[in-house]
Amino acid sequence: MADRDTLRLPALEVRQGSRRIYCFAVDGKRVHEFAAISRIKRDDNEQLHGYQRPEVASHIRSIQRYLESEGAMLPNAIVLAFDSRVKFEPLVPEQGHPYSTPGELVVPIDETLSENEKPAWLVDGQQRSAAIREADVGEFPVAAVAFIADDEAEQRAQFILVNNTKPLPKGLIHELLPDTTGHLPQAYARRQLPAIIMTRLNGTIGGPFYRAIATPTSPDGYIKDNSILRMIEHSLYEGALYQYRNPEDGTGDIDQILLHLNTYWRLVKGVFPEAWALPPRLSRLTHGVGIQAMGFLMDHLTEDLVPSEIESVVTDALKRIERAAAWTSGTWSFGPDEIRKWNSFQNTPNDVRTLTTGLLRLINQERLF
Repeated sequence: MADRDTLRLPALEVRQGSRRIYCFAVDGKRVHEFAAISRIKRDDNEQLHGYQRPEVASHIRSIQRYLESEGAMLPNAIVLAFDSRVKFEPLVPEQGHPYSTPGELVVPIDETLSENEKPAWLVDGQQRSAAIREADVGEFPVAAVAFIADDEAEQRAQFILVNNTKPLPKGLIHELLPDTTGHLPQAYARRQLPAIIMTRLNGTIGGPFYRAIATPTSPDGYIKDNSILRMIEHSLYEGALYQYRNPEDGTGDIDQILLHLNTYWRLVKGVFPEAWALPPRLSRLTHGVGIQAMGFLMDHLTEDLVPSEIESVVTDALKRIERAAAWTSGTWSFGPDEIRKWNSFQNTPNDVRTLTTGLLRLINQERLF
């Protein structure tokens, strides 16, 4: 085949309000000629690129073996996001069904283009497509549904919505949310600002959380992303970070939020450096129970403070906790009847409440002496 070609695919344009989607069939062996898989990653400037989950080799091999068997069938459609280089040409202009029109999709194919320059992204069906590509079959037609969107942020939104009813990894959704626009389910919309903040925390060089939060683009992180999100979300809606959030539209002063969080958690890391450097199974400080309890402590100590006022108040409180701390070994003693082994705390509402109450009690007890 020449370097440049045009693939013409019989298709049905379906009108959904102001939007258009295209239903068609295509040889699965040819999908990778014009469509790229945008795997999620971050560049040196912490900018997000892509949105797909990494390929799962074992799953792909399983699908491949099935495709090579007699009577194989893949009834589920793959989903593609085209850019404006792809055109739809109706067979009979201005005629057809009230909400559908038959025609052809005209897809340019250029072998000289890099993956990122191809006119389509594979939004859903990554593993099926990879299995077809590798299968020992001459061709394998598949059903496809596509939409046209030049903006990658819109493609991310569609990716989240397409996968909303499937077991999509939560970590992947959390990392995509900061760079996603358009309508989102309420639960995701509520977490969009916390996800933006978490991403910035994880990418702040020299900050206490730099690369410490486990995400798809930070696989060596050891603090659970969901623990950080819960801590941030509670503080934004009910705690110390509420002062920086606009309750009308849900936006926030991200720079001030980051300054507040980095100031507080840098002090925590400074007082408990050994416990901070260990993974959750060896330290309850980096465990979900510790992150949330210390988050509640941040709300209690700094709710009425601006970042410049935090250090003196928080350092004093942390020093009181330090004398009785048992993050990595030993026992906590919150009172005569409140003694807990360090690793008995789990990430449950009751244990988070118990640890938070105990930390506050330690602060108040020390003030009496």
